[in-house]
Amino acid sequence: MGSIICLNEAVLRMSKDGNNNRGLESTVQSFYEGGSVLVTGATGFVGKALVEKLLRSCPGLETIFLLIRTKKGASPQERLKELLQNKVFDRVRDSGCLQKVCAVAGDVMEPGLGLSEEDKTRLVTQVTVVFHSAATVKFNETLHDAVKLNTMGTQAVIDLCKEMQKLQAVVHVSTAYSNANRTEVDEKVYPPPANPDGIMQCVKHLSPELVESLTTMLLANNHPNTYTITKAMAESIVSQQADILPISIVRPSIVTAAWQEPFPGWVDNISGITGIMMEIGRGTIRSIICDEKYLVDIIPVDIVVDSLIVAAWHTANFRKGSVPVYNCTSGSLNPIYWHELGKLTLKHSLTMPSKYQQWYPGFSFTTNRFKHNIKDLFLHTFPAFITDVYLRIKGSKPMNAMFNTKAFPAKQPVRVSYLQLMNNAVFWSMLKLCQRFRMAARTGEFFALHEWQFCCNNQKALDTDLSVADKVLFHTDVAKLGWDEYIKIYMSGIRRYILKDSPDTLKSSLQKLNRLLWFQRLGKLFCVFILYKLLWLR
Repeated sequence: MGSIICLNEAVLRMSKDGNNNRGLESTVQSFYEGGSVLVTGATGFVGKALVEKLLRSCPGLETIFLLIRTKKGASPQERLKELLQNKVFDRVRDSGCLQKVCAVAGDVMEPGLGLSEEDKTRLVTQVTVVFHSAATVKFNETLHDAVKLNTMGTQAVIDLCKEMQKLQAVVHVSTAYSNANRTEVDEKVYPPPANPDGIMQCVKHLSPELVESLTTMLLANNHPNTYTITKAMAESIVSQQADILPISIVRPSIVTAAWQEPFPGWVDNISGITGIMMEIGRGTIRSIICDEKYLVDIIPVDIVVDSLIVAAWHTANFRKGSVPVYNCTSGSLNPIYWHELGKLTLKHSLTMPSKYQQWYPGFSFTTNRFKHNIKDLFLHTFPAFITDVYLRIKGSKPMNAMFNTKAFPAKQPVRVSYLQLMNNAVFWSMLKLCQRFRMAARTGEFFALHEWQFCCNNQKALDTDLSVADKVLFHTDVAKLGWDEYIKIYMSGIRRYILKDSPDTLKSSLQKLNRLLWFQRLGKLFCVFILYKLLWLR
């Protein structure tokens, strides 16, 4: 990894020195030179990584505008300050380039993005590239809110882009599952599940309750949730701009921890697969509804971010009429199956356990719901109940994580973090934790029980059309990734960035894991003994 970083920095120096050799010239950096970028969704996982990469690898940028809304009483400027304190920016913190980042007060759910006239004028006169990544990724979001953010928000961004005087490229961040009702997905925009204009009019003029009555009808088109429906409608809106805007669509699959940049294993949330892998490692998840024979299409966040940056350059230079679509996926280029992911997760969780280990890791995939429910009762719910009883006996009091308690400072936000819950004397009822992950697993079951084939010709072209220097700076080819090493990096990242577990605790964590193994063996022997006694007594 150190050699990769050194090579990247060497290429950056040569690019700045103006080396005219085609092999050492970064055409992507030249494209961004002197320009300004607008990013929506910058406070999200992908957004943070995108801003950091732009700062580090596109040093010629003048300004990076971030559309940030007021949230929980925090102003856009306050949220920007908090954002830039994130560890993701540690590599660029001392370079002075953070001064290029500028917060613009706005909200994609508001008419005209909620921009002031002054801010709008700055954007339309200065911005050369737009990355629209703001979206709700909640699978159980109401149709009303999902349409406002994912579909109407996209329309509002497009309307602003039409007024931009120096615009060279717009990149709309979609999802590979916008066409979840198809098993084979080409790099093109398909007909939407409903007329976007009609649905947007309904959201504008009808009550949220009436809008929700449309959900069942839309889900009848074999879409699993409002997220995929509204992202599909957003793509349809984007496709209508082919003759008006230099716009493209990038469709990442399941975005996971960083492979190489900004730091190996960097991840900042426990949603989706990250949370599942973490709990498998901690030994709390023992059974998962999933068809292990299917592909699991995961893509590291740094490959997604590099693909976005390169896609803007590629769109500006190679677009031919229709809106280009890039399926940023791994399945057809470097496949990994659910059973492989499970084995690798177990393998590496045993070599780098956490001090927050609950039980010795071990789990199974199944498509049999009855079998899963039995395991869920005896391996999830019952142990959680026993843990709660034990903690009550110790004198700790269970809490509902949805609300503040006296154990936390008064200024702390209502929702406390996962790590705070594990560190505090007041504990979150394990039954509630169990229920939380059960609900999360249910919302993702559709994706664990289905498989898709994604065409990636345009995605491969991103790497093919890069110069030698750009191939060093921007990694868009997932085929170069080794899954064993990557899952090791991933589990290490979960330990470091999510659980905040110091390397100093590894030795004691391994000792704890060994004790848990013996407890598990003794528990199994005890169960066998009880069963034998029951049968013998009969």
